[in-house]
Amino acid sequence: MSDTTLRWAWAEVDLAAVRHNVGELRRISAPADVWAVVKADGYGHGAVDVARAALDAGAAGLAVALVEEGVALRDAGLPGPILLLSQQPFEQLTELVAAELTPTVYTAEYAAALSAVAVPGYPVHVKVDTGMQRVGVTDHAAAGFVADLAGVAPNLAVAGVFTHLACADEPSNPATPEQLDRFGAVLRELGRLGRRPPLVHAANSAGLLAWPGARHDLVRAGIALYGISPGHHVDDLATGLRPVLSLKARVSHVKPVAAGSHVSYGWRHRFAAPTTVVTVPIGYADGVPRRLGSGPAGGETGADVLVGGRRCPIVGVVTMDQLMVDVGDLPVRVGDEVVLIGSQGDEQILATDWADRLGTIAYEVVCGISRRIARVSVDTDTDLGVRGT
Repeated sequence: MSDTTLRWAWAEVDLAAVRHNVGELRRISAPADVWAVVKADGYGHGAVDVARAALDAGAAGLAVALVEEGVALRDAGLPGPILLLSQQPFEQLTELVAAELTPTVYTAEYAAALSAVAVPGYPVHVKVDTGMQRVGVTDHAAAGFVADLAGVAPNLAVAGVFTHLACADEPSNPATPEQLDRFGAVLRELGRLGRRPPLVHAANSAGLLAWPGARHDLVRAGIALYGISPGHHVDDLATGLRPVLSLKARVSHVKPVAAGSHVSYGWRHRFAAPTTVVTVPIGYADGVPRRLGSGPAGGETGADVLVGGRRCPIVGVVTMDQLMVDVGDLPVRVGDEVVLIGSQGDEQILATDWADRLGTIAYEVVCGISRRIARVSVDTDTDLGVRGT
């Protein structure tokens, strides 16, 4: 572990895996460029280090959700286009332009306000809603919206047009062909009007893996960048990716427990036989869901951690700052490493494993690891710890 944190709980972010994944995604999506989506602090991995590694590996651009996310990347000295994926508060338009972020526009009011603070020729992307029904100009109005921008927002130049796929992780779902057909109609109309922009994009991670027709000029690599499959229906298409994040801690206490005794709040776990229990100083305030503990009465799902290369169960409910693990007859000492997500010996626990137990998706698992947990960037190509945040 890096010396950047003294706490016995941390997350390791493998920058070599980021570079590998970018290379794999570039191979799959070629000739389309790969833009790395590093919103939500790089899906909980640490946006700056991930973005830098992605650019080093050939990513052609970055994408974020918030102005402050883009500004943080600029403050770190990162070059190239940084796309904001939705319209932002009007109060942040001056800051957005000062940081040379690429806005997304889909309303005339927003475009006009942006134009008023932008230099001539300021690049923007237009978001088209083809069925996600979250944000965007409707597909029926999109071509006209682009054509009208020259009058409404004279300082803006439409550099890109894009849509977002709602069901790309389900290859048999007819929603994606329908969305791509709608988007295709928009592109044809833009071409007829002589308004088709230089960059067209539709593919998120699932789209770039499963839908070749969605790749266009660039793909927006989000969860796949981090070595996580976008969904079980496309797992077979993500086998070449490497997980980037490992969540680790150290044993803080070791104690024998008697048969018939209980552990943690609510005494929801009872020991059937004598065993050894260790305490690990990480809990739900750090992003380990309380329900990953064991117990028949409180909706707990149960989960394992890795100790000494062996799977050992979390016992009792996870508490705010600590959890307990039954290590059986393993010879464990204070300070020994515990892997909650990642590999140890021949065993591996994935963020997807947590998600399956919790009835959610791996995106939520990794984004839910709190800022109390230091992110320690490592590079397995050189076996050097780089920095911690």
